[in-house]
Amino acid sequence: MNIAKNQEQKQLLCYWIQLQQDQMPLAPRAQTLCDLLAKHPKVSAAIYLRWQSESNIYQAESTHPLLPPGQADASNTTDSAIKQLLSAHSWISLEQIYQSNTWLSSRLTRRGWKQGIAFSFALDSSTSGMLVLHTQEPAAALATELAILVTLLETTGLNANSTTPSYRAHNRDPHPSAICHLEGAITDVNFAFHSLAQQQQQSLEQCLPANHRALVNACVQQHRAIDKVEARVGNRLLQWTYIPLSPQQVLLRGQDVTEELTELKAAAKAQRLYRVITENTTDLISRHTLDGVFLDATPASWNLLGYWPEELRGTSTRDLFHPKDLAQLQQDAVADLQELGYHTMTYRVRHKDGHYLWFETASRAIRETYTGDVVEVVSVSRDITARVKAEENRRRLAEVVEANTDLVLFISLQGTVTYANKAARKALGLALEEFSSLATIFDTTTFSALQKTGWRHAVRRGYWTHEAQLYPASSSQPLPVSVVLLAHKSAGGERYFSLIMRDMTERALRESEQRQYQEERSHSARLIALGELASGIAHEMNQPLAAISNFAAATQRHLQQLEDPNGAIQEKVTKGLEHISHQAHHASEVIRRLRAFLRKGQRRLEPLSLPTVITDTLHLCAWELEREKITVEQLGLVEPPEIYADRTLLEQVLLNLIGNAIEANGLAHSGQPSRIILRTTLQDNKVVISVEDQGPGVDKDTLTMMFTPFFTRKEKGLGLGLSMSRSIIEGFGGDLSAENKPNNQGLVVHCTLPIAATPEEIK
Repeated sequence: MNIAKNQEQKQLLCYWIQLQQDQMPLAPRAQTLCDLLAKHPKVSAAIYLRWQSESNIYQAESTHPLLPPGQADASNTTDSAIKQLLSAHSWISLEQIYQSNTWLSSRLTRRGWKQGIAFSFALDSSTSGMLVLHTQEPAAALATELAILVTLLETTGLNANSTTPSYRAHNRDPHPSAICHLEGAITDVNFAFHSLAQQQQQSLEQCLPANHRALVNACVQQHRAIDKVEARVGNRLLQWTYIPLSPQQVLLRGQDVTEELTELKAAAKAQRLYRVITENTTDLISRHTLDGVFLDATPASWNLLGYWPEELRGTSTRDLFHPKDLAQLQQDAVADLQELGYHTMTYRVRHKDGHYLWFETASRAIRETYTGDVVEVVSVSRDITARVKAEENRRRLAEVVEANTDLVLFISLQGTVTYANKAARKALGLALEEFSSLATIFDTTTFSALQKTGWRHAVRRGYWTHEAQLYPASSSQPLPVSVVLLAHKSAGGERYFSLIMRDMTERALRESEQRQYQEERSHSARLIALGELASGIAHEMNQPLAAISNFAAATQRHLQQLEDPNGAIQEKVTKGLEHISHQAHHASEVIRRLRAFLRKGQRRLEPLSLPTVITDTLHLCAWELEREKITVEQLGLVEPPEIYADRTLLEQVLLNLIGNAIEANGLAHSGQPSRIILRTTLQDNKVVISVEDQGPGVDKDTLTMMFTPFFTRKEKGLGLGLSMSRSIIEGFGGDLSAENKPNNQGLVVHCTLPIAATPEEIK
């Protein structure tokens, strides 16, 4: 049977035989034998065990694969049963070993081998032992083949012990080797040495160390091997070993260590780098037991916790945890490390000074190779106190922004709304995803100003302010707001913006109320001034009016004493004087009533017939109507209901309205015939007297302000007629209003009087 079927097996076989010939220690011989057997296609692993006669157990001589300790006490358990089985049989299976309840059976059980076969094997005449092969098939199927192989190996090994050593450079040796005489002359080289010299284009002597001859002499004279002597061959680095074979011969064996030294240098560099990193990193790297006891720590522990690594060794992490975090952290950490092999946690840890810091720790479990038990834990910890505080500040700030009654929007550089607080969502009636564009919520003027100047000013000055109108989706009324646009920069230098808008509805309402209050005060002041003016006018006008009346009366008496043969002239003068007297009396009465009205005095209210009042009023202005060729047309109710009012004041109001209509027609028609319509109607239990002219009408502003005291568009007007007329009509419980006729064909003034008003109700 061919023991070695390939080149690798042949090299291992030659090496094992050489070890047997040189009577090398038992351990390397056993390991080489196991490596050789493991190359068999049906053998997964092999282990050699030497019999220990002192303890009656089999002890493993090969270091790979390892056998874990047994589960029982070795002093109370023996392997004698297995030795007896091997002495009685040429081979035994693993099942038989497991049934023996021995020390070796427990070790193989923990190793996890399911099937295999064991043979008795002696490496030399003085050593008895056993070969255990872990196979891929049941033992019975491989017993014959493996038994023959083991027997051949045992026979070859024992024969090698009795063979005379051959002092030739072995061509099977993958490393360069040579034989030289005492003077240093090379007598034999193997194939590997010859190939090396050819590849590097060097002679054989140039491949050896520079002090080659001195090394040969020292090796022979001192009867010892000299190893690890370096020699550079081209771009390769070799380490030579000088081994004395006889007083005249020395074996030279070289090993190419270029890659090994490169790896060693890289490893040393990496180790130095690792030491620099661990000693200078700001993170704490530590080793612990599973229950949290410190095994070691990097010097960062001083900067982070105030403890040197020597102070932490042997202490428990429980002593540093915050009491509120302790129970949960320990429970979660142990569970995750055992099940998953890693655990990440955020917790509070006590500094040596007594204050607490926030730490973030990532831990990984280191497991025992065979059992999988966690033997230690490696952790990397960092101080995140500043980050936790910053996150807490951001959380509090976010709560403040969300609870703020002002409308807050966050806007990206592209103008997209990325956040809207609760007040903004409620005021605008939109969800966050519905904030598609600022153009949908701002009025056109504000959005245009924002586009043209807002962004630029905010970037340059940090802010931009504006007064704007928002248009909520749930309301048709605009929302007045005060806008502040703020520009910000992120940590990466990117721009973003925030819009803060304050609801100005209440302020606008207060301002409106303030304006109204001021207008009322101004109106009251004007009325007071008007009252004083009217009192002064009444006082000044009463005397000339009284004189006119007296002179008219005296003139009438004198005319009666004159003799007039015809009597016609006397009659005309008498009638003229009567008119003068009547008009003077009427003017005096109006002034007296107006003065009483402005002083809130007693008014003389009585039931009035509107047709009579209107007829008397038209009679008073007949001369102006005739002069301007204006016809008055009365329409509407023939017999309207009676109302309670002061006759003189009501006539004065109607006279004022008709007089304004005469002036409007005169402006529009310039002496051409025109007309004024007096229309009487009933509306909502009220009598409405409408005076319609054919004038040019008035503009919108004039229509709004025409009843305001002292407002006039006449060059010589005081602006008191319509204001006083409205005050008089409102005093009767009515109203005075005006509107333009369609296409500005004139003005219509409506005088509304309640028909149910009695003197008691008006008071």
